[in-house]
Amino acid sequence: MKIVAFAGSNSSTSINKELVKYTLKQFSNDEVILLDLNDFQAPLFSVDQEKKGQPEGVKRFIEAIANADVLVCSLAEHNQNYSVYFKNLLDWASRIERNFFQNKPMFLMSTSPGGFGGGNVLNVAKAGLPKFGADIKTIFSLPKFGENFDIEKGIVNTELKEVHQKAVKEFKEQINL
Repeated sequence: MKIVAFAGSNSSTSINKELVKYTLKQFSNDEVILLDLNDFQAPLFSVDQEKKGQPEGVKRFIEAIANADVLVCSLAEHNQNYSVYFKNLLDWASRIERNFFQNKPMFLMSTSPGGFGGGNVLNVAKAGLPKFGADIKTIFSLPKFGENFDIEKGIVNTELKEVHQKAVKEFKEQINL
């Protein structure tokens, strides 16, 4: 099984990328590709920019998705929505290929420093990403990242660790892993 994973952030210190890396350890027998969205540069989307051509970075992002069997994604929340960087990538990708997630099964997550754990962006994503072909199978939210996650140990809150493990198990069952 080929897993393509990414955090919906371009931050070099992305806590969502840390959550993705931790989650990927639960898929040790599979081929795993962790994307860095900084490798898929694109100008800020506009119709004027679109007339100049499609960014190669976005085409490569769509190709990476096409080569996946399943997707693991953790979204950063900015002002109760996607990060601007991720939203721009969505805008470009959807103009190139509307169904760019290609009905791939997705494990969708989010974390944040706050107590809602990126719940607002998860709500936006649950409603929006399926319009671009994301087949969201399982959702996990990690609140209060600084209190509940250690870079070396992963999720340190016992209850949240169990919820995460259950979500990973549920995802694997749904994709027959």
